[in-house]
This record gives sequence, C-alpha cells and structure tokens, in this order.
Amino acid sequence: MTREDIIAKVQSTLAEEFEVEESVITDDAVIYDTLQLDSLSLVDLVAVIQYTFKVKIPVEDLPKVKTFKDLYDYIESHQ
Repeated sequence: MTREDIIAKVQSTLAEEFEVEESVITDDAVIYDTLQLDSLSLVDLVAVIQYTFKVKIPVEDLPKVKTFKDLYDYIESHQ
C-alpha cells in the first residue's frame, strides 16, 4: 500500500467513523482535537486502525502518534 493509499484510506475511514469532514484531516492536525477523542473513543480509533490496516499499535506507542502525519508514518513503517 502506498503512502497516498494510506492517507486516502485513513481520511475516509476516520471521517466516517468519527463523523467529521475529510477536509479537517490534514497532515499537521492533532488527532485528539480533530476527532474530539476521549479515552473510550481513543480505543475505538486504535481498533479501527488495527482492523483496517492490520497494524498493531501498542499502548506505549500512542504518545508518539499526535498528528495525522505521525499516524500515516506509523502505519507506513509497520506494514
């Protein structure tokens, strides 16, 4: 999967799952603020990413993933 494929899939999947416009999901946008996550919806986010991309995200890696660019990088490097 190319980086462009990852970005498109993340945007469409998360926009639908968290009921936001795809246009707000930009590289430098902070995931927690953009998707208005609380602790429960963070679990949902991790589950959606793991299911969609078959990428395991350990709890200790979550603080490293702040922006959508971080998320794209993480998925790309763990495929």
